[in-house]
Amino acid sequence: MPCSIEICAGAGGQALGLETAGFNHVALVEIEKAACDTLLLNRPKWNVINSDIRSFSGTKYRGIDLLAGGVPCPPFSKAGKQLGSDDERDLFPEAIRLADEIRPRAIMLENVRGMLDAVFEDYRKHIKNQLASLGYHTEWRLHNASDYGVSQLRPRVIFVAIQKDLVGHFSWPTPQITTPPTVGELLFDLMSEHSWRGVAKWRERANDIAPTLVGGSKKHGGPDLGPTRAKAAWASIGVDGHGLADSPPLRDFVGSPRLTVRMTARIQGFPDSWLFSGKKTSAYRQVGNAFPSPVASAAGSSILAAFESAARSKTGLRSVK
Repeated sequence: MPCSIEICAGAGGQALGLETAGFNHVALVEIEKAACDTLLLNRPKWNVINSDIRSFSGTKYRGIDLLAGGVPCPPFSKAGKQLGSDDERDLFPEAIRLADEIRPRAIMLENVRGMLDAVFEDYRKHIKNQLASLGYHTEWRLHNASDYGVSQLRPRVIFVAIQKDLVGHFSWPTPQITTPPTVGELLFDLMSEHSWRGVAKWRERANDIAPTLVGGSKKHGGPDLGPTRAKAAWASIGVDGHGLADSPPLRDFVGSPRLTVRMTARIQGFPDSWLFSGKKTSAYRQVGNAFPSPVASAAGSSILAAFESAARSKTGLRSVK
């Protein structure tokens, strides 16, 4: 089974997707203790390392098949100042350092759509040139989570770098033809748990996929579903985005319901069996910052297919000789 290392692993959205694709995680590095607790809560046998990746050395993992991760998005997010390499939270240099130390067959990193903005063109070229000097071919591609069965408008940039022997064998995943369920369809059973009288009408109103979930900042108080524009988008499908509920609406509830952490996790593509450590605010931030596992699974499957295609090609060459 191909092996992987994941940095900035968070609550495990990408790790779960790569596991589904067929990768075996030999190490997952995450700075937030609550997220590490979540990973171990769901996968006690995973090697979870609670550490800043700036302090993590990859030398003992040299030759691993895949280096994956979701480096922090604020340096490139339109919601921030888009400082890029001038932002102290930019961890792309650390990812490149680890690529040099580990020399994996492939690298997969995800980030926000803003990473493809023209203002970062020189930075993207800089990353590409650095990895080219290490023997990697790099590509960037924007993917919408809704194209992979996730009921959410969540555009994410996936960055893939592959060793030169894999060039010609890698193809980006193909979006699904089927439309993901609406928020009303997806969450109907959870909204019905306390026999809410208005759940049927709510399902009819919640007839679209969700806006992009956001993780929020530690500088703010409790969890909510984003800035004013995001809250308005949630309101249009009958969801109060000003906070999260501790439980689904009661039988005689009137008005627009708030989502629970479990509901947001389902919207994000987590299975209901995936548990989150910590109180509501901490748990929701883990959910909101996650990379949807169905998208990670699709990308990981494409990388794995490239490995297999290259192996078949080499076998064919040997047989001809």
